[in-house]
Amino acid sequence: MTDLVAWPKVKRSLVAILRGIRPDEAEAVVDALVESGFELIEVPLNSPEPFASIERLDRRFGKDCLIGAGTVLSADDCARVADAGGRLMVAPNVDAEVLAMAHARHMVTMPGVFSPTEALLAVRCGASALKFFPASVLGPSGIAAQLAVLPKDTVVGAVGGVSDKNLGPYVAAGIRTFGLGSSLYRPGMTAAEVRERALLSVRAYDEALVG
Repeated sequence: MTDLVAWPKVKRSLVAILRGIRPDEAEAVVDALVESGFELIEVPLNSPEPFASIERLDRRFGKDCLIGAGTVLSADDCARVADAGGRLMVAPNVDAEVLAMAHARHMVTMPGVFSPTEALLAVRCGASALKFFPASVLGPSGIAAQLAVLPKDTVVGAVGGVSDKNLGPYVAAGIRTFGLGSSLYRPGMTAAEVRERALLSVRAYDEALVG
């Protein structure tokens, strides 16, 4: 197997999920996110012209941020993300073929899991991090219970229903990586509105870690 890619060392392990973003607005929104302290950017593939957005974002922010795609459901789409410059592959599920393609293209991977069976399968497939989804159903205690059976160095993320208002309990449960979606960005929001929400998220994350 190709050498696996580790989850990046960033100041804040917060993934901005920009579902529904258009190529013509992507750069302004991500500029606001980067200014606020975000380094991980995900464009879900069910957004308008996602590969065009990824290409634009990689060209402008690729040296300073990890740009990639979410909702990656096939190996072919994974390859297209890499061809567009994306280096992050996020999925709602564990698909061995998709992960194998991502590994072959030296991408950081974050497949979605819900149960110990899925989590351990993703680890065995070489995932860079696990995306516990939907986190709102599992809750901090549900995810924390699974940490006991995972390798100690597993990077665990909570995605789905997580926002600046409830980061604290997840951090207290030992979770340090989060995907922020509708609490951060919704289609039609201006860059200024995204910046305001991003700053709230960064502040809540920092305060939760200190607390």
